[in-house]
Amino acid sequence: MSETYEPSRIELAVRAFIASAILFNHQVAQRLGLGASDGQFLHLLQLHGPLTPGQLAELSGLTTGTVTGVLDRLEGAGFVRRERDSSDRRKVLVELDAQHLGRQMAPLYAGQAESLAEVAGSFDPDQREVIAEFLERLVAEAPASLPG
Repeated sequence: MSETYEPSRIELAVRAFIASAILFNHQVAQRLGLGASDGQFLHLLQLHGPLTPGQLAELSGLTTGTVTGVLDRLEGAGFVRRERDSSDRRKVLVELDAQHLGRQMAPLYAGQAESLAEVAGSFDPDQREVIAEFLERLVAEAPASLPG
């Protein structure tokens, strides 16, 4: 008889954090009149800077058709704009409107930012380094999309 798998405390904490973050991000998107994927595209653009629609499709695992719909909504809501790439006019880059984003989203995430700063500040610099490395490795090694 095989042993029953019991997730570790770290696994449970990561899963709880992911669920909490996803649900909170859904609330933010809903408040702004956006879809759940729409808000994640804003996060991707904040993390990576301007991206092509193809890069957004690759990072999100969504089809280019779905990406076009998301970008249409985000552009219509004033969060992004599509600009021709100055180095290659055939390419389109999606850029955030940082001012609009700040006015609309920053107040909604203020409590999260304060909580993060408080919790992170309760650890010494060496502990924060280990936590940061753990999270960076977790992101780097996580599958980007479903198999098959």
